[in-house]
Amino acid sequence: MKKVKYILPLLAGLAMGCQKDLLDNVPTTNIPDTKAFDTKERVESQVNGMYTVLKNGKFLGGKVVIANEIRGEDYVNEKANNVTLNASWRMVTTGEAQEVKEIWSQGYMTINSVNVFLAGMAAKGSSVTGKELSDNFIGEAKFIRGLSYFHLLQLFARPYVDGAGSKLGLILYTEPHTKLGNYSKARSTVAETYAQIIRDLDSAETMLPKAADQVTRANSYAAIALKTRVYLYTGQYDKVLTEANKIVPAAPPFESTVGYKLEPNIKNVFVGNYTGAEAIFSLPNTEAVNDYPGTQTQLAYYFNPTALGGNGEYSLHPSGIISDASWKAADARRKFVVTAGNKSWMNKYTKGSPYTDYVPVIRYAEVLLNLAEATVRVTNTVDARAIALLNAVHGRSDATTVFTVADFATPQALINTILKEKHIELLGEGFRSMETTRLNATFPSKSSTVAEVTPAMSSYIWPISSDELVYNKLCKDN
Repeated sequence: MKKVKYILPLLAGLAMGCQKDLLDNVPTTNIPDTKAFDTKERVESQVNGMYTVLKNGKFLGGKVVIANEIRGEDYVNEKANNVTLNASWRMVTTGEAQEVKEIWSQGYMTINSVNVFLAGMAAKGSSVTGKELSDNFIGEAKFIRGLSYFHLLQLFARPYVDGAGSKLGLILYTEPHTKLGNYSKARSTVAETYAQIIRDLDSAETMLPKAADQVTRANSYAAIALKTRVYLYTGQYDKVLTEANKIVPAAPPFESTVGYKLEPNIKNVFVGNYTGAEAIFSLPNTEAVNDYPGTQTQLAYYFNPTALGGNGEYSLHPSGIISDASWKAADARRKFVVTAGNKSWMNKYTKGSPYTDYVPVIRYAEVLLNLAEATVRVTNTVDARAIALLNAVHGRSDATTVFTVADFATPQALINTILKEKHIELLGEGFRSMETTRLNATFPSKSSTVAEVTPAMSSYIWPISSDELVYNKLCKDN
């Protein structure tokens, strides 16, 4: 019988016989397609498979986070190795760059695994699992697809603010590709891509369980939290408020009735408590075979010095955020900055080989800061609740600083402080490049040979994978 094949929408993959591993059935583990949705256990195996593809080191399990960090101003490339994203750090990536090809390919593989799963559920799986479980599984699939499109969009398309979403976005596939064929398709606009993301997340919210303690699989609140990010990136600040207020209480200490709160000590988020009350959605890694990032895609490998089990790929830039005088020495987040070999390093990820740190995709702290920023932008005031939200995140790590209305002469001054707080709080978690581009800001110079990159320059975003351009003649490059 025919086996299910998870064909890449990246059409180059269809022609590369030597890359059989890219085409084989990751979620089905060789179950014939006529049997893959026969039992609840097999259906759940397909769900687990989608998460496996999502958290691959070439996508959200590693390289997406790394690329978004090192494109910003906070790191120094120590190895000059193109395999470990040297071109991305230098802001000179081409469509031939390994990370461009891998992230594009793995992202669309994830999306196609969702599309294959949804087709299987429509054909048979939903009748096997029953409505409640079917809704949960379909909700998870749509969450994964929305999350995947969001992250591809940040690297491969212009920010929404540039032309109000009118520029070229992604190729939108919602149908499964399971056999060789011509899947040529043009890119949709940025606005159309975001609209698809919101459709997926709106649907996921209604179908997923309301289970805040379900961290390593999507839940309804994770869909809500991700929408606060999506709406922030599209400048729909009123909708950020609508979504965030579903899970964030009106007043301090902002301990959500649905189960979320800030960890008393931020270190707990990264050492031993990956699924605590602050974690909304995380990608787990264990020491089981094939359940941790692959070679040269692991977070600790890139960011830790060799003395701490990493490969010393990227130290912290002495002129980056660590040089900001307002980030006090007493701030607990300074403990993530360690010194080795007279250089500073980011040490949020502490596990040595095989690098089993969880990847924090969405944290409650981010939602609080998203809400704070959006509140100021909507009210255009030095808003008291926004300051309280800022204080909740900052005060958790630095009790010596308490912001008041008197500290901010203008709403923009408060926004700037919230943005800096986000920069510090989420350092090393894959936000810096995304935050820079969503604001249409300039990437600062990083060395005498890496000049600043302005929004008008072609290197501001990545080119489309050269493989896609070869096999999909309808796809235009950036």
